[in-house]
Amino acid sequence: MAKVLDSHFLAITAIVTVCYQLIFFVVTALLKFDKVTDFAGSTNFIILAVLTVVIKGSWHFRQVVLTLFVVIWGLRLGLFLLMRILQWGEDRRFDQMRGNLGKLVVFWIFQAVWVWTVSLPVTVVNASDKDPTLQAADIIGWIMWSIGFSLEATADQQKLTFKNSPSNRGKWCNVGVWKYSRHPNYFGEESADKKHGSVDDYRLYKKVTSPLIPLPPEVYGHLPLWFKKIFLFEFPLYNRNLPRESFMRL
Repeated sequence: MAKVLDSHFLAITAIVTVCYQLIFFVVTALLKFDKVTDFAGSTNFIILAVLTVVIKGSWHFRQVVLTLFVVIWGLRLGLFLLMRILQWGEDRRFDQMRGNLGKLVVFWIFQAVWVWTVSLPVTVVNASDKDPTLQAADIIGWIMWSIGFSLEATADQQKLTFKNSPSNRGKWCNVGVWKYSRHPNYFGEESADKKHGSVDDYRLYKKVTSPLIPLPPEVYGHLPLWFKKIFLFEFPLYNRNLPRESFMRL
């Protein structure tokens, strides 16, 4: 029986992912209720990790640790995003989707593919019969996870606190770890360029703040542009939402 299940791990996780996301898609489409979208994505990772380790049933140490990491990360992120959207009351990403079924379908398909694909490493490890001894790579990976998890959780909480302060209304978050990275929680850009792209202080913030790897502004601001592009991921796409005149002045 175990061998049959092993050969169908990918199919099982794909079916579970599609069914789970379909449930939340129906809720969103019928009730125009998009407050559970991120929660659906985050908890799906937990389901796949736990499902695969339980089905396999070998409970090797590396499998248990990896699954535990996914559960901790998924619960933290899922509950945080759910509480945040319930507090804010709306998710502006869906302003143009609520009345457009086609766009909504594409979004949920993308989310299902994203969850299943990103979960593949966990699926492969949990489906394996191998139980190798711990290697240096394992320890390094666990340390990287701990740093990443701490950075993500800290960044999320700092930005939420910043946004909830009336005195910061209309401003961009540049405190805490956000002083050293423009998006330390998931390393990307949001809609801040559209809101603040014409503000001199914001353009200066982007110029001296790393988009990916946290660095002191005093260091990043003096690095040559070619170095930033090659080694620190300062790509033009990060400025695509800036007004053209603002982009030219960066």
